[in-house]
Amino acid sequence: MNRPLKLGIAGLGTVGTGLLQLLAEHGPRLAGNVSRPIEVVGVCARSRSKPRAVTTDAIAWFDEAARLAVDPSIDVFVELIGGEGGAAKTAVEAALNAGKSVVTANKALLAKHGADLAGLAEQQGVALQFEAAVAGGIPVIKTLREALAGNQLRRVYGILNGTCNYILTGMTEQGRSYTDVLAEAQAKGYAEADPTLDVDGTDAAHKLAILVQIAFGVAVPLPAIPRRGIAGIDLIDIRFAHELGYTIKLLAEAFLDPANGTDEAGGQLALHVAPVMLKHARPLALVRDAYNAITVVGDAVGTTLYYGRGAGPMPTASAVIADVIDLAVGHAQLSFRTLRLWSGHNRDITLRPQATMPSRFYLRLMVQDRPGVLADVTRALANHRISI
Repeated sequence: MNRPLKLGIAGLGTVGTGLLQLLAEHGPRLAGNVSRPIEVVGVCARSRSKPRAVTTDAIAWFDEAARLAVDPSIDVFVELIGGEGGAAKTAVEAALNAGKSVVTANKALLAKHGADLAGLAEQQGVALQFEAAVAGGIPVIKTLREALAGNQLRRVYGILNGTCNYILTGMTEQGRSYTDVLAEAQAKGYAEADPTLDVDGTDAAHKLAILVQIAFGVAVPLPAIPRRGIAGIDLIDIRFAHELGYTIKLLAEAFLDPANGTDEAGGQLALHVAPVMLKHARPLALVRDAYNAITVVGDAVGTTLYYGRGAGPMPTASAVIADVIDLAVGHAQLSFRTLRLWSGHNRDITLRPQATMPSRFYLRLMVQDRPGVLADVTRALANHRISI
């Protein structure tokens, strides 16, 4: 048996605790599979005395994530703090500069600083692993980076936020209000006390930015992703959509229009996060509760679909362990190229302006029931060159 792979874990929330539980339960089996033990030798969190489902008494405690990140006792720094900057960014940079490989589930950090952090990892010759940052337990990063690497991808879209999907499922199937289902989602831990980043589309936009960097080689700043959330959807919209044969889902979408309409390199990339009406029988329309699903279309493979739990302690911890295993067996040493070399290299692809993208829209207008009102509506739309 080879020497142990020693982990330092910063952040002991639901995911961090779930990771410790999985390692405790499956440690001997994993050690046999990778021919070396995987040991947690250091942890860091806001509170040492907070009750947790797993004990940390036998593990060295660090009060600062940045100190844990550079400690000589660890080989791999696992960042589960969250946030696009602050302690998470400082600690990840410190770990990479100290020659430590990093595993992170932090989509906000990667969406804003991923290319720079990957460049630092490349410079230091270490790995930056982030399977858990997008879609929880669904292995979509590995799929895009490895299994579909031979394709020119044309479209990546799907349900990337379990909170919004849970709320829309409750509204659609039970006829309950947005406020009521949101309160239930918060009580069950699917939504934060402040759910803004989930329900306004920001969380899905973070994840879409990461997918776009890998799938299309384009680094997209978050403000460049148009997004609209679900807070404005009423039960009457759910009912009208059903009568028209549609189910409403919050989708994150990116699709590439090839240059000159051919298979040449380059083209325009259109992307957005918004509620979308899907025909009832479409696979994504059937995704319920807090599950995620992602469709990827490639020129060689065609249409593929990936489905599973997109959040939660155990699915996310499962993805973190997958990255740790890659490091343990030496499969991750080229992973620093994932964001550094895949993002920004495709200079033939440009972002398509939102105003130039044709689409179909659903409009609900509350008007007085009087003769001529429909003509007034259609006239106003015609004045703006909108066909109805």
